[in-house]
Formats: sequence, C-alpha cells, structure tokens
Amino acid sequence: MKSEKEKMLAGEPFQPWDAELDRDRAFLQPRLHRFNTKGPVLPLCDTEDQLAEILPNCPRGTRVRPPFYCDYGYNITCGERVFINYNCTILDVGRVRIGSNVLIGPNVQIYAVSHPMDAEERRRGEEWGEDVAIGDDCWIGGGAVICPGVTVGARCIVGAGAVVTKDVPDDTVVAGNPARVIRRLR
Repeated sequence: MKSEKEKMLAGEPFQPWDAELDRDRAFLQPRLHRFNTKGPVLPLCDTEDQLAEILPNCPRGTRVRPPFYCDYGYNITCGERVFINYNCTILDVGRVRIGSNVLIGPNVQIYAVSHPMDAEERRRGEEWGEDVAIGDDCWIGGGAVICPGVTVGARCIVGAGAVVTKDVPDDTVVAGNPARVIRRLR
C-alpha cells in the first residue's frame, strides 16, 4: 500500500494532512520564515545556503527575492540563471519545473495542486498534484497566475496579471484572463 506522500509524488489523490507530509511542511516552514525575514544585509553566499535547504533541486545561483512561499520545496526544480521576484507563491504539491534563463515577476502564483469539483468529494479532503512546467527563456510578468497542469513553452512571455489556464505554445506572448495568445514571437 502506498503512503500518502508516495501518492502525492505519483500525482494520485491523497490526504494532505498525513503525518509524514505534516513533517515535511514542518521542516520547511521555519526555513522559509528565516529566509523571508533575513533582512537586506545577508551575504549572497548565505542566501544561497538558505535556498539550498528550501529548494534542494535548484542550482546554486538561483535568485529568489523574499518573501517566497511554497508547500514542500523539493517538488520544485530550476534550470540555470532563474530569477524569482518578491512575493512569489508556488504550491508544489505536483512537480514544478522551471527552465533556464527564466524571469518570474513579483506576486506570481504557480499552482500545481487541484481539488475535486464535487463538493462531497472535497469534504473528504483529498487533493492531487498537477505538474506545471515553464520552458527555457521565459518571462512571467508580475501578478500572473499559472494554473494546475499547465505547460508554458520555451521563450514565452506571460503578461502581467494573466491567468494561464491552458498550455502556452513556444515563442508566444499570452495575456488576459483567461490568458490567450496575443502575439507570436517567431
């Protein structure tokens, strides 16, 4: 029988209030708090050490401006030269893959979690992850929302405030709510 964490990692419905998952979140929360309240004078190397605890699958050199929020941290992977601006929230129940050379604006929200549409099922408390992927060389504008299960193709621009509910083709600019292609870049 699979543990709730194994179900979560497999993208299957699971109970999020499981003791093992509670421990994972309890491990992360004080580290997020310390990172988010560190003040402006901390040397870059110390920031990288703190980020390595929060985002163990992102390379050194990943830049994150606090505050930053996530559920687990270990479900987030980044390529090289990723910049995440102030007040980003990543709900990483599912895997969140961020490519290289990606700029994420302030107040961006990335949701890799979903819940049942049926109210009776929601009362049971189950949820599941729906992976999100952001391709190389993307720019995600401030206040954008990337919804569960979405893939943003390579070299895309997501306009400020966009709500991305569907996959975004490579080399496009999307904007609006819901986001739609407004321009091709190539």
